[in-house]
Amino acid sequence: MPQILPDFLSSVKLKYVKLGYQYLVNHILTLLLIPVVVAAVIQLLYVGPDEIITTVKSLQLDMVQILCSVFLILFISTVYFMSKPRPVYLVDYMCYKAPITCRVPFSTFMEHSRLILKDKPKSVEFQMRILERSGLGEETSLPPAIHYIPPKPNMEAARSEAELVIFSALDSLFNRTGLKPKDIDILIVNCSLFSPTPSLSAMVVNKYKLRSNIKSFNLSGMGCSAGLISIDLARDLLQVFPNSNAVVVSTEIITPNYYQGNERAMLLPNCLFRMGAAALLLSNKRRERSRAKYKLVHVVRTHKGSDDRAYTCVYEQEDPQGLVGINLSKDLMVIAAEALKSNITTIGPLVLPASEQLLFLFTLIGRKIFNPKWKPYIPDFKLAFEHFCIHAGGRAVIDELQKNLQLSAEHVEASRMTLHRFGNTSSSSLWYELSYIESKGRMKKGDRVWQIAFGSGFKCNSAVWKCNRTIETPTGGPWEDCIDRYPVHIPEVVKL
Repeated sequence: MPQILPDFLSSVKLKYVKLGYQYLVNHILTLLLIPVVVAAVIQLLYVGPDEIITTVKSLQLDMVQILCSVFLILFISTVYFMSKPRPVYLVDYMCYKAPITCRVPFSTFMEHSRLILKDKPKSVEFQMRILERSGLGEETSLPPAIHYIPPKPNMEAARSEAELVIFSALDSLFNRTGLKPKDIDILIVNCSLFSPTPSLSAMVVNKYKLRSNIKSFNLSGMGCSAGLISIDLARDLLQVFPNSNAVVVSTEIITPNYYQGNERAMLLPNCLFRMGAAALLLSNKRRERSRAKYKLVHVVRTHKGSDDRAYTCVYEQEDPQGLVGINLSKDLMVIAAEALKSNITTIGPLVLPASEQLLFLFTLIGRKIFNPKWKPYIPDFKLAFEHFCIHAGGRAVIDELQKNLQLSAEHVEASRMTLHRFGNTSSSSLWYELSYIESKGRMKKGDRVWQIAFGSGFKCNSAVWKCNRTIETPTGGPWEDCIDRYPVHIPEVVKL
């Protein structure tokens, strides 16, 4: 009988082969330079100091050549350091935590839905099915005006909610950082659906009596990814204005946007969106480096608004009865996947190690030249980041990104637990997730964080941060009284 060859795929430790490949490619320059440096040192030791001195003298460099060389080196160094972007630091941030009186357990939410939609039992049943599969928990919160039967979504109530969440988050930020209102140079407030006159940024200026020359901006209509757009705007402004502090406030005001109609696509946001806000202090001051939590590395923005399907997939409109609400298209997840693909195609070369980029390139070339049916290679983003903050827009969003990016349950734990505890807080959800990671004591110096958010229009935005110092478990954050209970098991369906 012929000898049976061993199964190399099972006998060889392919895991270590891959690790060896990654180390070789990622450190190829170092591995090539070491022999060159060693050979040069050996050669210098071999020829001796006298021969080196003789060689230098034989060059016959005069004083003018030396001065020109020194001037050229100084000029190039000056141009390099002057053109180098200013570092932007996230000094600290705080998230709003709603009082117990604003909580809406499932039973309360459904009872209110039955009373408000008493003539529309199918709409009530639809909301119950969505809530059962939403991934939300029993402790999410809605603003006081929505607790009335029927709700009272008037302008006064909306302003009251805005003042409550924004001022609470800012007061906490001022107490945590010691920042004084007069020290704020740039103010950016983003809220997608509530855009009053005067603006929310003007409301903050009036409340805290900020300086008359403050550079204030109010972003509206930009969806759940507006928080990262605010970060991008703050970064650009901090490149222009040296020695400055920027405060960013991200929120979504729920009161005027509670839909009371019968259209299912417009009832969906009622089940997912909850109260929330976050206030951040960004700075380009070098003295803030020692106490800052993070350094901003990259912001990548992708806009698919030129496609009509993408433009209308999250659309504010009136239903046949004239009631205003947000219509979420059935194509939303497909469009989100396309936007994510475009975004990671841009961010990949900026963050992925060379080993992953080469594998991706070889697979792409192979599909183009040899066989289009080859399975596309999905880069391993776990090699580029230690932590992931995926916008807690809903269970389906988190599931889709976990599958597409091949992430583990621990990588998406912060997103799932934020959705469970606080619901979809729109643009501020990323900061609740980051706070969760810190509260678990997992953030170490040098760790890299990838924040991914989606928004109407349709947009997919990313921000990459690098941890500046090992972060101790924070006090006074939104998770302070419940972090010991998390993570919790979230069943596929919660029977109501």
